[in-house]
Amino acid sequence: MYGVLLVSGGRTHQENYAPLFAADKRCKLIGVTDETLVPPERLQWNQRFAREVGIPLLPDLDAALARPDVQIASICAEPERRGRIAVRVARAGKHIYMDKPLAASADDARRIVAAVQKAGVRSHMDTMVRTPWAEQARQALASGRLGELRAIHCDLLFAKGNAGAAPLGRPRREKFPPQRFTFVNSKRELYTTGVYSLALISWLTNRRVRTVRAVTANYFFIEHARNDVEDFGMIAMGLDGGITATLTAGRIGWTSDPMAGPTRILLVGTRGSLLVDAYRPRLEIYSDEPSWTPPPFNPGDPMAFWKSGQAEVKTRPKQAYVLPAGAPAAVPAGVPSGVPSGPEMPNEVGYFLDCIDQKRESDMSAARAAEGIEVLMAAYQSASTGQVVRL
Repeated sequence: MYGVLLVSGGRTHQENYAPLFAADKRCKLIGVTDETLVPPERLQWNQRFAREVGIPLLPDLDAALARPDVQIASICAEPERRGRIAVRVARAGKHIYMDKPLAASADDARRIVAAVQKAGVRSHMDTMVRTPWAEQARQALASGRLGELRAIHCDLLFAKGNAGAAPLGRPRREKFPPQRFTFVNSKRELYTTGVYSLALISWLTNRRVRTVRAVTANYFFIEHARNDVEDFGMIAMGLDGGITATLTAGRIGWTSDPMAGPTRILLVGTRGSLLVDAYRPRLEIYSDEPSWTPPPFNPGDPMAFWKSGQAEVKTRPKQAYVLPAGAPAAVPAGVPSGVPSGPEMPNEVGYFLDCIDQKRESDMSAARAAEGIEVLMAAYQSASTGQVVRL
C-alpha cells in the first residue's frame, strides 16, 4: 500500500489526479499539505479540497513528508513553487508525481533532477504520451512505412474561455526571463499547453532539441493581455539527426472549435506522411437541437482551467462529434462526463505506480521533463529577441 500525499488541493489538476490515486487499490490518500506560508486563498482551497476528499489537512509540508506512511507525493503547487517543493520531496525519500510543466526555470528543473537521482526515487510528469492517438503516431513511426522521419508538427489548442477582447492593435512584446506563469484568469499558454507537444515530440523522436525559434502573441483574451502573458505561441526546432519539429499551442475560446480544440500530429517521412487527429475517425452531428452555448462567466475560473470551476457554472458537454463505437471516449479520466474536454487522457497514475512496482524509470521522468523546460525557456528567450537560440 502506497501512502499518497497531495501537495496543493483545489483549483489545481489535483482535482483530476487525486481520484485516480484514490481509485487504485495500491494507494491510500494520507492528506493534503502545502508550504506553511501559502497565500490565504490557496490555504482555503486546500482546506476545502481536503474536506471534499475526506482526508486531513496537514499544514506543514516538512512534517507531512516525515510521516512513515507516506511513499508518494502528488505535486500540483503553482509552477513558481514546484522546484523547491519537489527537491524537498525527493530529499525526504518520496516518489514524485508532478503536474506539468515540471518547473518554472531550467535551473529549478536541474535541481529537481539532481535531487531525484541522488535520492533514488521514481518521478513522473503528467503528459499525453499514452493517449491512443499518440500511440498511433508511435506505431506508424515504428512500422517504417513513413520511411525516415524528417519533420513533425503538433497542434494543441484549447477551445475554452470567452475570446474576442484581445487588443489586436498592440502586438505583444515578449520579455525574458518570464517572471510569472499563472494567474486566476490566465496562464502563459505556450508554457502550460506547449509542454504537452514538447513531451510528445521528445517521446516520439527520442532526439534532443538543438535550435529554437519562437513567437508569442495575444490574439484572443483581454485577460492574458492585461497580465502580460501570451494566449498563443509557436515554436520551430531543429533536432538531432536533422529532424525539424514545430508546434502551435494556445487557448482559442469556447466557440472557436466544435469540440475541445485542434489536437493532432503531422509526421513527415522520406516515404510518406501521416496526420494523426485525436478526433478522427468521427461522426459529425447536425440536427435541429439548440446549439451549444458557452457557460456563464465564472470570475473565479474564467478560462475553465479546473474541473471544479466548470462544475460551478454547469458547463454543458459539446456533442458535435461522436467517436465510433469502440473508440476512446472524449473525456479525460477523472473528469465528469458533463464537463467538455479533450480526447481521452489515459490513467498515467496507474502507469506511474507500475513503474514504482517494477523499479523502472518512467518514460517521462524528471530528467526527460527537464529537457522540455530547457526548450520552453529558450523559446521565451527567442520570442523576446526574434533570434534563434541554440541549446
